[in-house]
Amino acid sequence: MTHAFKGASRRLPSGISFRPITTQDLPFLSRLYASTRAEEVAQVPDWTDEQKQQFLQMQFDAQHSYYQEQFSKAEYLVIEQDGDPIGRIYIDRRKDEIRLIDIALLPEARGQKLGAALLEDLLEEAQSSQLAVRIHVEKNNPAMRLYIRLGFRQIEDQGVYDLMEWTPGG
Repeated sequence: MTHAFKGASRRLPSGISFRPITTQDLPFLSRLYASTRAEEVAQVPDWTDEQKQQFLQMQFDAQHSYYQEQFSKAEYLVIEQDGDPIGRIYIDRRKDEIRLIDIALLPEARGQKLGAALLEDLLEEAQSSQLAVRIHVEKNNPAMRLYIRLGFRQIEDQGVYDLMEWTPGG
């Protein structure tokens, strides 16, 4: 099993593991992506459910391709709980920073402090490596509160997204 983090996690609940994504994971990853956009797409009353599904699939495919092209050396991991996929975490470790490309959990796995535990582990790795952690976050993303609570700050306004940064000793 691959572990997303350099050190052993004391924060993660038992049964949490990580493994590299495979092409067999694409349906799960697409469903996970759709779950993160459900509220947004629900606000388009003129679309049928099929049109919404097609739109979300197209968006997922575009995002997945973009990530693979732009972050070719990144670690793309499925997060599992007791062997069942519950999320994803994509990390690009660079010489000058750790880029958290994406982190997402299924709705039933949210609100259980798992995201916070994953981020705290990553920040611990960054602290020991003396590297900044950066992530693009949509301004209306509910997780923004968590990033701010953990010490991330906005370093760039990119329209819909903020580039957030956490620095060691920050």
